[in-house]
Amino acid sequence: MRASRYHINTLKEAPAEAEVRSHRLMTRAGMIRKVAGGIYTYMPMGLKVIRKIESVVREEMNHAGAIELLMPIVQPAELWQESGRWEKYGAELLRLKDRHRRDFVLQPTSEEVITDIARNEIHSYRQLPINFYHIQTKFRDERRPRFGLLRGREFTMKDAYSFDRTETDAQASYDAMYNAYLRIFDRLGLRYRAVAADTGSIGGDRSHEFQVIADTGEDLIVYNPDTQYAANIELAVAPCLIAARGAASQLLTKTPTPDAPKCEIVASQLQRPLTDTVKAIVLATEPPRDASKTGVGAARIWLLLIRGDHELNEVKTGKLPGFENGHRFATEDEILAAFGCVPGYLGPVGIDASIPVIADTTVAHMSNFICGANDEGFHYTGVNWGRDLPEPQVADLRNVVAGDPAPGGGTLAIQRGIEVGQVFFLGTKYSKALGATFLETDGKPALLQMGCYGIGISRVAAAAIEQNNDDKGIIWPRALAPFEIVICPMGWHKSEAVRNTVESLYKELCAANVDVMLDDRDVRPGAMFADWELIGVPLRITVGDRGLKEGVVELQERRNGTVTQVSVGHAAQAAIERLAAL
Repeated sequence: MRASRYHINTLKEAPAEAEVRSHRLMTRAGMIRKVAGGIYTYMPMGLKVIRKIESVVREEMNHAGAIELLMPIVQPAELWQESGRWEKYGAELLRLKDRHRRDFVLQPTSEEVITDIARNEIHSYRQLPINFYHIQTKFRDERRPRFGLLRGREFTMKDAYSFDRTETDAQASYDAMYNAYLRIFDRLGLRYRAVAADTGSIGGDRSHEFQVIADTGEDLIVYNPDTQYAANIELAVAPCLIAARGAASQLLTKTPTPDAPKCEIVASQLQRPLTDTVKAIVLATEPPRDASKTGVGAARIWLLLIRGDHELNEVKTGKLPGFENGHRFATEDEILAAFGCVPGYLGPVGIDASIPVIADTTVAHMSNFICGANDEGFHYTGVNWGRDLPEPQVADLRNVVAGDPAPGGGTLAIQRGIEVGQVFFLGTKYSKALGATFLETDGKPALLQMGCYGIGISRVAAAAIEQNNDDKGIIWPRALAPFEIVICPMGWHKSEAVRNTVESLYKELCAANVDVMLDDRDVRPGAMFADWELIGVPLRITVGDRGLKEGVVELQERRNGTVTQVSVGHAAQAAIERLAAL
């Protein structure tokens, strides 16, 4: 490719709304252009990156035995109503009507459509196992799209769906896809972790996320540096930090704590460690809606207790018995009605017996602790289970923190990551809802066992930049770079020797199937170099009259800036060898 025949439009400044480096750099490098909030045009340079990611993904999916098809972006509401996700998926599901007032959605994912295909196409055990995949545009109506391609509304995703006879077979298909994902992210040159994860709105019984390690990541990854253990913080088991409950050695005392609605302030006023305090969180659950009635009953109030230095894990909370239909934080009016006190001074002592109390595992082992007295400006000290209040329900409610004991020994650490892929074992969640069966060896119908597997193609591009950049711009891993090598001639329009050398070098690299760009624009060397450093091409070859007089050209690596001079006759081979080592 020649720069004079390509579209290169770099910018000195990024848009004001660009909050993360990938958004700023992709915009400045001319890879994306904003159309609307969370919706972008992939410009030629950016599209090349997307296509290279797709190519690696497609090769590994095919290698793993998956079969490519293409499902539509627009899907009929009837399928989503069959699965139950028409109501459950939430506001991110963009619903629309056609001219006949029929309901449709812009697909955020394709479990319903692929299951409909399976129930119509798969009839016998002889057709199994099978795995279909496609690479397609998705749409999720994010409330606040941000971070460029990291949190957009329209994006490109590869999603695959496996169908098997038995759960054992389905787990084997899951493992095959898991291993394919390892190969994909290894080939893309990314630093990542595969972590146990929550199944979220997709559902199922087993899931792993693939997280690109980056300080700007929205996800927290919990891992043991000394073992293979890793999990998303939403799923990581928080251990009890107190081996056994101590004796009740203090009297229950109602203590003044003016202007102290937070545990940190209470601990400071009472000159006690924050770890002696208990934080009260009031949640509400709505009763199941009875289709035969027009109204619903009042919300049920719950009191959850975690240690003052810990944070509530809402994903774990949502899996508690009684929380199946969702939960929310109680309103101040609901709190006043239930506790007779404003938030900030709430606690479990003396409350109405109809309010369930659930204590985190660590809180359940605490003794002589501090909690709100349900009276504004007061807390109880010396609180003990059994003596001062009934024993609570006990559950893992909190987020893990760095330094917690790790499963199997050692200490947990936490780092940030960007989720770029996830695999799920679905079982019969969708096949049961949509009636997707096949005839078993005994001639009887059986439900298909399913798995689903997604990779955010466009998100991979942005995540790679978050992990690979410097103050000059992007530093692409070779597999993702829009071009592998750029040739920068000094004095292209002035020197015949430079032009002849560059043309020969260009042809030799093209013949070797190197993705090479020849920058034949009439621009100053400084501007030319700045463009390619911003764009992030892994290797630059500089050809100038001064070097040609000595019979050499210059190779410079983008990642580390290493510069070497090689003979003109050996330049193409040296560049190919250097590229292979990147």
